[in-house]
Amino acid sequence: MSFEEKPIRLGQSNVFINSPLGIGTWAWGDTMFWKYEAATGEDNCRKAFDTGMKSGINFLDTAEVYGYPGSISERLIGRFIKASNERPVVATKFAMFPWRLTEWQFNSCLRGSLDRLGVDAIDLYQIHWSLPWWVPGRSLDVWTKCLGDAVESGKVKAVGISRYSEAEMRRVHALLKARNIPLASHQFEYSLLHRQPERDGTLQACKELGVTVLAFSPLAMGRLTGKFGVANPPPSRRHFGNVDMRLVEPVVELLRTIGAAHGNKTAAQVALNWCICKGVVPLAGARTASQAAENAGALGWRLTPAEVQQLDDITKDLS
Repeated sequence: MSFEEKPIRLGQSNVFINSPLGIGTWAWGDTMFWKYEAATGEDNCRKAFDTGMKSGINFLDTAEVYGYPGSISERLIGRFIKASNERPVVATKFAMFPWRLTEWQFNSCLRGSLDRLGVDAIDLYQIHWSLPWWVPGRSLDVWTKCLGDAVESGKVKAVGISRYSEAEMRRVHALLKARNIPLASHQFEYSLLHRQPERDGTLQACKELGVTVLAFSPLAMGRLTGKFGVANPPPSRRHFGNVDMRLVEPVVELLRTIGAAHGNKTAAQVALNWCICKGVVPLAGARTASQAAENAGALGWRLTPAEVQQLDDITKDLS
């Protein structure tokens, strides 16, 4: 069924994105997992950026550790913004390394991201991960205070978290609410091959609290695109959505069958649309113009409730 996309508000913040789909830029500059090539990578990423913007995807998610060391992803986005006539909505993240112990370090990292992106204020600033209780480091309350201070300073428009537990998210939400600052987003892994957030209460808690879910690895690091299979498994480092390909192949076949009924949508487009139907904003990686264009094909239509149920049923026991 066709569907007119409308702007999405990030939580209860004043930040809006054009559509319920973002571009994940982990691969922009990364050589460990994604084999970024300096000679051609920047041009390819620029074309992905331009294609996304023209296709109505104006939301980019990055982090200071993407393309580390050097924070190449942020630097690329900064250059693309400078050369563009349009200003995308940019989310980035503070890396919770255990040796980062002070508010000064937080503010130094924030200034670094602002400089690399070339913006006066970051649209969405997130804590990249939560430290386990047994790792030395500052408390959740301290870093939440830093987020609130960043909003009040005007350097950040909205704040979010990534990969927190339900209990930790509720604590952050309560601390920010006491300062009349909304927790705009919570980013975590969510896809047809990783539905744990449905069972551990995190997804439902986000809906309850009015926190927008940003889903990373919505295509399970390529497993849901049809690119990989039993005879051609994904590279070993691609650990998100790591389900036996013998179990994934029937899922991809169903994605293709459903896509055929919607004007020959690809498996990836159907998988992204499933995420959108679940009320989350998938962050789909794109290193080339063709990948960005394919991702954009997940917009402008919706799966039927029966098709969503089919996909729910075939993947219910995979994670």
